[in-house]
Amino acid sequence: MEKENEIKTVVPALRFPEFQDTEGWKEYILGDFLLEQPRYGINAPAVPFLEELPTYIRITDISENGCFLPNPKVSVNHGAINDFYLNIGDLVFARTGASVGKCYKYSEKDGKLVFAGFLIKVSPDQTRLSSDFLFQFTFTQQYWKWIDLTSTRSGQPGINSKELAAMELYLPVKDEQQKIADCLSSLDELIEATAQKVETLKEHKKGLMQRLFPAEGKNVPDLRFPEFQGTSAWEEKKLGDVVEIKGRIGFRGYTTKDIVEQGDGAISLSPTNIADNGILNFEKSTYISWEKYEESPEIQLKKGYIVLVKTGSSYGKSALVKELPTKTTVNPQIVVLKPKEGINEHFISALISHSMVQRQIKCAVVGGAIPTLSQESISKFDILYPKKTSHKPSEQEKIADCLSSLDELIEATSRKVEILKDHKKGLMQQLFPKI
Repeated sequence: MEKENEIKTVVPALRFPEFQDTEGWKEYILGDFLLEQPRYGINAPAVPFLEELPTYIRITDISENGCFLPNPKVSVNHGAINDFYLNIGDLVFARTGASVGKCYKYSEKDGKLVFAGFLIKVSPDQTRLSSDFLFQFTFTQQYWKWIDLTSTRSGQPGINSKELAAMELYLPVKDEQQKIADCLSSLDELIEATAQKVETLKEHKKGLMQRLFPAEGKNVPDLRFPEFQGTSAWEEKKLGDVVEIKGRIGFRGYTTKDIVEQGDGAISLSPTNIADNGILNFEKSTYISWEKYEESPEIQLKKGYIVLVKTGSSYGKSALVKELPTKTTVNPQIVVLKPKEGINEHFISALISHSMVQRQIKCAVVGGAIPTLSQESISKFDILYPKKTSHKPSEQEKIADCLSSLDELIEATSRKVEILKDHKKGLMQQLFPKI
């Protein structure tokens, strides 16, 4: 029979070789491993960022993966700020709202930071509890289960400093803590570096597009492939000259009774299926009956079509249809652009995302609460298009191939980020004990 005062221990599924014969993880209270009790930040307004003032960190400045990502960066100017600077080893926790539980571990590379009132600072005793380990713990199922249970309030969800200090957690010996933290931190660095590569590639593509397409007020691009140097200026056309534009006809709309389970109908594409990077995501899709799908053949999607959001807050967002998991149509918020014969779909897709078209979209949108683009206004957008020459491939095809290659590299690198995240998630499930 277990002694009443015996400390409960657990063992993770995976341990580093040097800790295989070490005692199991023991259950403790977080507050017993801190240099001081958790404390709230300063209640002071943010001011525009100034180099001579400290940077202010608020709940909204902490990303989902625990990084400091202010947008924009702000400062704080208050007589008591000296008591609220973050130091090496400190962590801050979001204590209220939808972001409750989000955690950030201070890094010197982020500069001098003063933490705001809706954050709780925790300062671990580094001789007994690794800050890096505690930070990684905040991504475990055990931690988020505790957040869900503790933060439940009659109003807005939240946790307080006393509750955080009383949080129960299982800890191995300090050396094992650090080994686990170092392993997972290395993965974090690789994920961050790969994600940064994605952003760099996106910026490169954006800059390249500005040069491969004529700038405003010009009819010749700044950058042309050698075989097109000195050839004719691009032609002025309307978007409706190069694509057919189709949308869901009003009387063929659908209601909740037309919505079915996956497998019982076709996907009805919505703006939420279009990512900001122009990639279609079908993970969370709405399905409508086959009857409703067949009712509107003109908006049944095919590879090579382009979808454009015409209604709602994400108007102007677009994507090229490359693959479809099943038969797919669009909801009333989206129009389908079908490139005409001889028109390269990759070129038109890039053109629609270019500033020359996006500016016109912003000018053409009408409505107050629900911004809307009409199909007629879309068809009248001014575009510039390379003149036909005898060159094979044509200038539009060369531009399309160049940008498509970049898109493929961006997609492949983005997938690598997701694979690394999944790998870390699986590794954490083994390195931390299942409670």
